[in-house]
Amino acid sequence: MPAASETFRVRPMTIDDYPAVYALWVSTPGVGVDETDERDPTARFLERNPGLSLVAADSDQQIVAAVLCGHDGRRGYLSHLAVDERARGVGLGRRLVAECLAALAGQGVGKCNVRIFAENEAAARFWERMGYARRADLAVWQRTTSS
Repeated sequence: MPAASETFRVRPMTIDDYPAVYALWVSTPGVGVDETDERDPTARFLERNPGLSLVAADSDQQIVAAVLCGHDGRRGYLSHLAVDERARGVGLGRRLVAECLAALAGQGVGKCNVRIFAENEAAARFWERMGYARRADLAVWQRTTSS
């Protein structure tokens, strides 16, 4: 099987990619989407974190992988990493993560967090292989900003 770099072109995500990226997210088990993943919030995220989020396209220019990447100045965050089933097994997910980590490091961001659903064992295994460690001392709490 060819290496990911030989088969796919990785480039920064733009808002024009949104329809294909959103379709990939909703078709990928373990990727949860809600109203914060609609077009306008995604456009704001991309504008706030220029060039960090990535997509990969096949030879037909169809998007087969995507990841959101951003930071708050201290910590980086990756979310919604998705690779189409037909493009798995060639290191494409690893390549996207590596490029995101390099970009974050280049901006002086020394750590990067990911959030996954607790029951998503496949994602947990992937992130562990990528060198991430689960933090047993942290829990995520969330609420909406409107009352």
